[in-house]
Amino acid sequence: MGVYVITIFLLLAAIIFSLCFSASVGQADVPLRQTYEILVNKISGGVLGSLNDIPNSFVNIVWQVRIPRVIFAVFIGMALAVSGAVMQALVQNPLADPYILGISSGSSLGATFAILIGFGGGSIFSQFGLAFSAFIGAVIASLAVLLLSSVGGRMTSMKLVLSGSVISALCSSFSSIIVYFANNAEGMKTVTFWAMGSLAASSWSKVPILIITVSGITVFFLFQHRILNTMLLGDEAAATLGIPLSKYRRFYMLLTSLLTGVVVAYSGMIGFIGLIIPHIVRGFIGSDHKRLVLTTALIGSLFLIWADVISRVIVENVELPIGIITSIIGAPMFIYIIVKRGYNFGG
Repeated sequence: MGVYVITIFLLLAAIIFSLCFSASVGQADVPLRQTYEILVNKISGGVLGSLNDIPNSFVNIVWQVRIPRVIFAVFIGMALAVSGAVMQALVQNPLADPYILGISSGSSLGATFAILIGFGGGSIFSQFGLAFSAFIGAVIASLAVLLLSSVGGRMTSMKLVLSGSVISALCSSFSSIIVYFANNAEGMKTVTFWAMGSLAASSWSKVPILIITVSGITVFFLFQHRILNTMLLGDEAAATLGIPLSKYRRFYMLLTSLLTGVVVAYSGMIGFIGLIIPHIVRGFIGSDHKRLVLTTALIGSLFLIWADVISRVIVENVELPIGIITSIIGAPMFIYIIVKRGYNFGG
């Protein structure tokens, strides 16, 4: 336990340092010391530190633009990583991630509809039109998967995976139809950029919803480690223990759908985090969800912070979609885990 506690504290320290560093770099670099002074002053409500010697432009860049973006990275990375760990236990599939059950395709359909049909910028949904539409799409897709996997008897992990594949293909088809018939070049460009993932839409107005949703569901899963561990044993073992896995699967899937829906609504499609981070963590601390969920959450946050830094600095004066960066980093890592380490799920 001592080593585990030290690991958690080191991860927290790394996240804090990464937060400050990320807020310092970009098209306009801000000295790290001044970034630290701005954060101390703002967090303390002006009681600590002074901003007299720091240009107002630096203060606005760090506090109004970059800090909301870093907070987005922290909680979106956490949400995707935790969703991946839970989803892999939920369907007993090491290749599962937050999008395997059609949630991302549902979100994509909702967002594509909003952008290309015109609801995204309308007065009905205001600035939250895209987020609202993507979230509704995720909820509808997850409910469809739940209903389909429950047809003909008890819900099982195999039926969930198959149902998710069907719903994902269906949503992708509808999205393609909308794009094909839409006469909106600017909207199609927006859909393409959104589909690659980005934290550019971050703002202080969206931070509270993101923090409350991700923190609440993550804390809940921290106390569900016994059920998650039982899911790894299979339905027959759970039945002998008197644990109704079907009921828990349904409830956990709704929660992960909510988590992923909010994330996709705010940041678009960011892949591989939910797939590779749980694998990496299991390789070091094992498959016990009592430790896995928290460690996965922290490493997911750390990973996305640095992926965002890379997306902003790798090409001068250009911000690459963060989904490209996570895929470039994540794909080779996943191949390495499979080929070199001989990883066995649940081992």
